[in-house]
Amino acid sequence: MPFTWPIRVYYEDTDAQGLVYYANYFRFMERARSEWIRSLGIEQDRLLNDERRCFVVVECNARFIRAAKFNEQLVVTVEVAEQSRATFTMKQDIYRDSLEGEHLCSASVKAAYINADTNKPVRLPDVLMKD
Repeated sequence: MPFTWPIRVYYEDTDAQGLVYYANYFRFMERARSEWIRSLGIEQDRLLNDERRCFVVVECNARFIRAAKFNEQLVVTVEVAEQSRATFTMKQDIYRDSLEGEHLCSASVKAAYINADTNKPVRLPDVLMKD
């Protein structure tokens, strides 16, 4: 079961036509990823400040299927699809109203875990390692 996070579409998220501007779907997905990481017990500010580690997006591909509109409730999902020692790829989807709602966007996002001082990859935290 994927992690889910609700998002409300605000006026600032829309373009002149009243539709969600395409780049904002990436912002919605980022918020869901941040909350998913938090749900695993990882606070990213502490991780950076105390351990000098951080996550960086290294690849992102999206397919926009339908447009979301002002004031709609969306659900964004996060699910690990692949991983290596220092990277993981997440499958993310955005739906209108609920997981059973209209499918609006599908994406694949690859992130690396790096040393913030050297920008070199390091081993993922144990909580992210699949068995």
